[in-house]
Amino acid sequence: MPEKMALHARTHPDHHPGGLLPVVAAVAVGGAAGAAARYGAELLWPTGPTDFPWTILLVNVVGCFLMGVLMVTLKLRFPAAPRLVSPMLGTGVLGGFTSFSHYADGARQLFEADRPGYATGSLLLTVVAALAGVTAGALAAHAVLRDGYGARGGAR
Repeated sequence: MPEKMALHARTHPDHHPGGLLPVVAAVAVGGAAGAAARYGAELLWPTGPTDFPWTILLVNVVGCFLMGVLMVTLKLRFPAAPRLVSPMLGTGVLGGFTSFSHYADGARQLFEADRPGYATGSLLLTVVAALAGVTAGALAAHAVLRDGYGARGGAR
């Protein structure tokens, strides 16, 4: 077998035949919960169509922070977690909670409303803050879990 093909000799468990339906269901259930949480945040802190979209910015940054925490926590503290935990919580809940399509549509609306400063600021600030959020979440989880992970014999 050529070396390039050998990389694909072992597939991810989610890609095995018959294994897709439970993953799709887990993502759908999680996504509904995440979207409902985002909707709740928008009801609590509404912004008008020509206002700076602080709520969606905050939702996206918090969701990215939580994604960093979740992925590191699952890897370091719960490596044997059931295979549907990550798709349900990560792709589902946090994917439904964050909304980068809403963010992009909000920027379009701001440009159409002759608010190019708000639109550009939203586009740039969201990307920078979301990347900072996921990084901060991963670093925070590493800092909190490092001692317990190292004590169990893992590398630091």
